[in-house]
Amino acid sequence: MNRRRFLGVSAAAAAGVTVAPARVLAQASGPGPEMSALSAYMSAAGTRALPADAAEQAKHHLLDTLASMVSGSQLPPGQAAQRYIRAHSGTGAGTIAGTRLTAAPIDAALANGVMAHADETDDSHNASRSHPGCAVVPAALAVGEEFGIDGARLLGAVTLGYDVGTRVVMAMGGFEFGSNSSLATHSIAGTFGASAAAACIAGLDARQMRWVLDYAAQQSSGITAWRRDTDHIEKAFVFGGMPARNGVTAALVVQSGWTGVDDIFSGPDNFFAAYAPDAQLERLVENLGERFEIALTDIKKWTVGSPIQAPLDAIEAIRGMRPFEAEQVQRVTVRLAPTVAAVVDNREIANICLQHMVAVMLLDGTVSFRAAHDTARMQDPAVLRGRAKIDLVHDEDLDRFLPVRVAVVEIEFSDGTRLSQRIEAVRGTPRNPMSRSEVIAKARDLVIPILGRETSERLIEAVYAIEGVTDVRRLRPLLQRG
Repeated sequence: MNRRRFLGVSAAAAAGVTVAPARVLAQASGPGPEMSALSAYMSAAGTRALPADAAEQAKHHLLDTLASMVSGSQLPPGQAAQRYIRAHSGTGAGTIAGTRLTAAPIDAALANGVMAHADETDDSHNASRSHPGCAVVPAALAVGEEFGIDGARLLGAVTLGYDVGTRVVMAMGGFEFGSNSSLATHSIAGTFGASAAAACIAGLDARQMRWVLDYAAQQSSGITAWRRDTDHIEKAFVFGGMPARNGVTAALVVQSGWTGVDDIFSGPDNFFAAYAPDAQLERLVENLGERFEIALTDIKKWTVGSPIQAPLDAIEAIRGMRPFEAEQVQRVTVRLAPTVAAVVDNREIANICLQHMVAVMLLDGTVSFRAAHDTARMQDPAVLRGRAKIDLVHDEDLDRFLPVRVAVVEIEFSDGTRLSQRIEAVRGTPRNPMSRSEVIAKARDLVIPILGRETSERLIEAVYAIEGVTDVRRLRPLLQRG
């Protein structure tokens, strides 16, 4: 129901006029067409075979998120999650990645979600302004372990989670809605996506799926105050931990027999009337089963904040044209749209500080996970000398390309030569996707220091042969420290 219809109905009701628009009374006559189509699709997802291309992309994102969970276990948000598990979690068999801990499904999803977004390593979906993987994968894994499902169902459930969560936010208005609202689209997409994935694994029917979406809507909280969090702990909770926990909760309460509203997306006091009265409900089912959002979700090549991805790509491209050492660089000018540049301009956290990451890139020729998280190196004299050479320009001309984050980098060398590179399609985005070997290389960088080489290779092999895994509980020894 759009704003005009909603206000019209409200005014008529206040005047004592009886009105009965079809969408307003949808609850009395059953779910609307969008909810009917969506819930039917969700209930069949667990046994529906994925197209080969979608399955390959799903494996990339599954591995990338599991690796983010493992690496995140060593970072401050991951450590905070583990303190919570040790202090407050009851018994349970859910894996806590990168540790020897286990917990009940809801707490396992919470901890793994926080660890998956413990920094800027996990994937992101630009059109919905969300990070689907850090909520969807932890929820799917937690419920999958609870019920002992096979790998094929896990893969289908994860894919479904990306499809549902992102479409809810896109129906609300997508990137523009997220940019102009104080609501956290990351938690909204994450909660609906995690709920869909968990419900798929629980094997719920179409009506139960509708109830799960109802409980997801009731939990779709989160506001953009996370931007003031300098420790990344609240942000990890809002993006990953909270939505993963919410999704598991929604699925398990319905699986245990709870009932709910049959169509939370239409009828009186529905989700969109509350949050986005101008929503386009048809976008909930737009190309469902044909367009897989998991294939339209970015995987970060570099384990740094999203606005820094393109500048690092540009420096790598310039180095490909002319190999150089850091001392040969006189000046580096980076141009980003103002709203993008503000996110990474001289920030306190190493891997979301553009000037620091560019200086490290000049010195090392690359940016590893370890280098991106070496806080002490922010005071290294060599790095500080590099930072002094970097000029970040808030370029209003690049605003018109948003939500695509275009970057222009120019390097002036000490011999007077200038080379520049414009990046319009960051490596890892759908327009410039990473290969399987690149995804694996990133995963190795994340997990080998924690799991060891042998276990890491077995984990990678298991993910790319996930259809042959008969019980996802067998992944636990591959995700935990020996």
